[in-house]
Amino acid sequence: PRRVREAVVSTQSTGKYMELNLVQRKKRLRAQIPDIEKTLEIVEHMLSKKEEFNTHFLLSDQVHAVARVPPTDKVFLWLGANTMLEYPIEEAVALLTKNLDTAVVNAGQLDEDLEYLSNQITTMEVNMARVYNWDFKRRKAAAEKK
Repeated sequence: PRRVREAVVSTQSTGKYMELNLVQRKKRLRAQIPDIEKTLEIVEHMLSKKEEFNTHFLLSDQVHAVARVPPTDKVFLWLGANTMLEYPIEEAVALLTKNLDTAVVNAGQLDEDLEYLSNQITTMEVNMARVYNWDFKRRKAAAEKK
């Protein structure tokens, strides 16, 4: 009985840990989607503009600057991990569109995974209650025999 309880508790702890990781991944992904959409919108705007235009951009929190953007056929995309690459605008649009589609699909998959894991955790909690109740009844019966 003791090993069964330990196994059930261990499995439930693993499930909770996995749930926490999935929730964190979902949170990061949900934060990335608006950033990708915004970047895609800007790059598409640059693709449509064939003449120079002015824009405001964020330097740091609450600090904006005005920039004059000349016509260009290349953009630099911040890929993360201190990596920025130059892309032709058409390739940048394709890459950002692919990344956005992938992020949306992954977010949906994370939702499904979290729902499945939640059901499994609930089942494990019910099983844990049954094991504790069975052990309690077993001990009570043993105590009454004495």
